[in-house]
Amino acid sequence: MKLMYDSHTDTLSVILKDNVAVHESNEDKPGVILDYDKDGNLISLEVLDASKRVTDARNIDFQVLAPLFSIQ
Repeated sequence: MKLMYDSHTDTLSVILKDNVAVHESNEDKPGVILDYDKDGNLISLEVLDASKRVTDARNIDFQVLAPLFSIQ
């Protein structure tokens, strides 16, 4: 996964699957673009005017949480 913020375009991009062709894009809400692969899986999203929509778009806090339980 990749997170990128472009201050020139004020765009925040979240790439969930790299090197996968975009088959379809939908602007789910104004300024939020969702990209899907040929099988309909979400592969990326883009937030336009990110500085107005995201708290501190220049600062990313990434956390990996441990599962609450394990299925055996």
